[in-house]
Amino acid sequence: MQNKGLVKLFAILFGLVSIYQLSFTFKANQIERNAEEIAINKIPETEEGYRALRSIEESNYLESIATDTVFNIGIAKFTYNDVKAKAMNLGLDLKGGINVILQVSVKDILKGLANNTKDPVFNKALDDATELQKNSQNTYLEDFFIAFDAIKGDTKLASPDIFYTKELDGEINGTMSDDEVKSIIETKIDESIVSAFEVLRKRIDEFGVTSPNIQRLGTSGRILVELPGVKDVERATGLLQSTAQLEFWDAYKGEQFFPFLAQANETLKDIVSPKTETEEQEPQDSEDADATDSTIDDLLGDATTDSTAVETVNPIFDLIRGQGFQGGPVIARFESKDKETILDYLNKPQVRALLPAEQRYVKFVFGKPEKDSEIVDLYALIGNRDNVPQLSGAVVTDARNQFGPTGKSEVSMQMNAKGAKIWEEMTGKAYNQQSQIAIVLDDVVYSAPGVTTGPIAGGSSSISGDFTLNEAIDLANVLRAGKLPASADIIQSEVVGPSLGQEAIDSGTTSFLIALALVLVWMIFYYGKAGGFADIAMILNILLIFGILSGLGAVLTLPGIAGIVLTIGMSVDANVLIFERIREELTKGKGQKEAIQDGFSNALSSILDANITTGLTALILFIFGTGPIKGFATTLLIGIGTSLFTAIFITRLLVDWYANKGGKLDFSTAITKNLFRNISIEFLKKRKVAYIISGAFILLSLGSLFTNKLDQGVDFVGGRTYQVRFAQDISASEITDLLSQPEVFGSADAKTFGDANQLKITTKYKVNETGAEVDEEIRTSLYTALQPHLEGMSYDEFISDSDTKTIGLMKYYKVSPTIADDIKQASFWAILGSLIVVFLYILIRFKRWQFSLGAVAAVFHDVLIVLGIFSLTYKFMPFNMEIDQAFIAAILTVIGYSLNDTVVVFDRIREFFNEHASWDFNKVVDVSLSSTLSRTLNTSLTTLVVLLAIFIFGGDSIRGFMFALIVGVIVGTYSSLFIATPIMYDSVKKLEDKKKD
Repeated sequence: MQNKGLVKLFAILFGLVSIYQLSFTFKANQIERNAEEIAINKIPETEEGYRALRSIEESNYLESIATDTVFNIGIAKFTYNDVKAKAMNLGLDLKGGINVILQVSVKDILKGLANNTKDPVFNKALDDATELQKNSQNTYLEDFFIAFDAIKGDTKLASPDIFYTKELDGEINGTMSDDEVKSIIETKIDESIVSAFEVLRKRIDEFGVTSPNIQRLGTSGRILVELPGVKDVERATGLLQSTAQLEFWDAYKGEQFFPFLAQANETLKDIVSPKTETEEQEPQDSEDADATDSTIDDLLGDATTDSTAVETVNPIFDLIRGQGFQGGPVIARFESKDKETILDYLNKPQVRALLPAEQRYVKFVFGKPEKDSEIVDLYALIGNRDNVPQLSGAVVTDARNQFGPTGKSEVSMQMNAKGAKIWEEMTGKAYNQQSQIAIVLDDVVYSAPGVTTGPIAGGSSSISGDFTLNEAIDLANVLRAGKLPASADIIQSEVVGPSLGQEAIDSGTTSFLIALALVLVWMIFYYGKAGGFADIAMILNILLIFGILSGLGAVLTLPGIAGIVLTIGMSVDANVLIFERIREELTKGKGQKEAIQDGFSNALSSILDANITTGLTALILFIFGTGPIKGFATTLLIGIGTSLFTAIFITRLLVDWYANKGGKLDFSTAITKNLFRNISIEFLKKRKVAYIISGAFILLSLGSLFTNKLDQGVDFVGGRTYQVRFAQDISASEITDLLSQPEVFGSADAKTFGDANQLKITTKYKVNETGAEVDEEIRTSLYTALQPHLEGMSYDEFISDSDTKTIGLMKYYKVSPTIADDIKQASFWAILGSLIVVFLYILIRFKRWQFSLGAVAAVFHDVLIVLGIFSLTYKFMPFNMEIDQAFIAAILTVIGYSLNDTVVVFDRIREFFNEHASWDFNKVVDVSLSSTLSRTLNTSLTTLVVLLAIFIFGGDSIRGFMFALIVGVIVGTYSSLFIATPIMYDSVKKLEDKKKD
């Protein structure tokens, strides 16, 4: 080998750089553990909001040492910020936390740009675009333009009723064409999404999460947010979704609307169908009953049903649970679950027609639920024709959480000069009229205080509303960061509890060590001392992979660990190819040094072809994959590169060193010395039997795919999935029946996931509805239905994210139908793209289309059989076999592995074809297959051992993924011998026969 000194230098440098990079990870972990211990010792669990306080304490400590020197390497000094920036990042599945994709509502932005126009063409185009989005890969804006063009007639985008508004004056004028306006609107939409991105980034920075990740996804208005290690998931999602639309409204006195409620109730009797009660009504809360005065009793009179009523005949009064105090802004009190019903009633045209002229623009809004209660207050705000508040949150320049005079948490605000002037006028009016000002955030009244000391000058004010400490902190944060330009819905989310993340680390580490040990032992068992040299190269390979991952700032995930472990199995392939070629050269009678040189030289072509084809599929996976799957592809790509370096150069360096000092290498042991020697199998004579067997399996697979179908996960159909662990073993069918009842979800599916006390529960209930309230409603319904099996666990314990949690809700995952369709499309293009790329590569390398045909046919064969086995067995296998993004990664890996095997065989056929021109083509093929059989079986066996180790000892979440790979390796090994090569041979022979004719 030339330039041995250079190879040694590179190997030493690469190794040292990897150790250097990994040292930052160890140091960062040490510092963060210390910060966590400090927070735990300082803040006891008995303190209110201790989790949030501990998180803040950790963040404060880490911030306090951010610029302090915490790590020395030689003369180099590094601050905590430096260390953290260079440390390896752990993914959610290893650290716990939340990963969400937010969809900023482009529809809302368009409405705002058009000043909430009532133009029928514009609004019809918005509705049509919403429908188009369900089956479209376009952005919402593109579909809006398509929808508008289809129905516009003579209407122009630059008309005064659409985008030629006061706000856009100077940028859009009435003479512009639609194409010119479209370009401006595209820019405006992009600016709004950038604004949303910056607002979210500021909120996340205030939240105090280490190593957050936030990025835009193309131009679709989607924003990816990853918060690894976050403990309070509910709080985080609320922070992300809140638009922070702060408004100040004058409020009516509650008693002014009592007569209206009575009239509305009577009117609704003829509109709303009576509802038969099957259960007794719940009695009023005692506190609410005490607060109810005689005014409402007089209005309700005999209309109010008692607790034994059979039929509900008073649409509004039957839902009232209390009333506010005399002279206050609260009209009445209701249960949270009835909010939408009441607002629907009060906003019906027949009901609003009952309002006097001076109240026609009234805005009905509910308040914030009381602590530990589901009771909410109804307010009437003094509205106007344009539905614009007297003062908005845009005037707020600063906001801080503080403790009020009563010791409760509240939020203080400071306004700019313009806001201070309006605020002084509003508070002066409220003081003179002894009325209240409602402080409204995202259409929820947080408080409605009266003004008792006269007009408030200077723009200072505060919001109180029975806040917890966390709520006050978060409200101050979102007000400081500013409002989102439009609503942002979570269309995909994954939440992993920290204890589940630790379990994933433990299982991933165990499977990694077991797989590594098995491979190291096998190489020594099969190749003796040479296998020991391969093991040293492999350990260096692993060090390089982790070092490069750390250096690149890549995120290590559980599939990423699987990718590394799989790389261990596949990296053996290069050493196996080399050692098998050296054994062949030794068999020919060559000396040791010459055999080593020729063996490395002859194996190089096969090694490069095999790794490039696998690399191409990994690259396609990286381009089209998201989240953990991208992590799998990243580690696989890095692993392929480092495997090539260590196998070709490091193993060669060690083998040459040993040989040059006089050491004897047999590249085998006493047991394996004569294995697969002088094998001569006539593979082609067996191809018809193979075709029949494969044909039968393909027909069986296709039949099952058409009848039994596949168990598609929420990635492809949308929905919500919950991983719930119970204290005792639980029946999946019993829980499925329980959750499928009409009063729960209507339909749901529960499957045993891992151990018998753990279920994976999936439902499409309200799949098209987004928002934190809907998520909370479904979690509450899940808890309520499962309560008999939770052994007294409270709701807070059920959803908590404790580091030591062992039962309850461990993980949940949500995908909206829109993004599910996008994932499905991306998966299709990933598989198709990999097939096309590999077909072209093999065509270029082997210069005959028949080789490409054989390889791609074998891949189709392998994929169909893997799909068929999943279709046939998913109903009774004791582990999850859903078709999701991880399964697509498995399919692409199977494609890469199958091609790897096939290319090695094809490479030998090409070599023998050139060396033995006098041989018949069938002899060339049979001898090539026989001569590579040792390598094929050795590599397959080693890879299977690795996969089985991960399958048995790895986490439950990747067991289906591993099963797909195990089946793929077995089928791929078979197809390279009995499908790819025979099809190539038959197509070549057919072409030659035509030429002869």
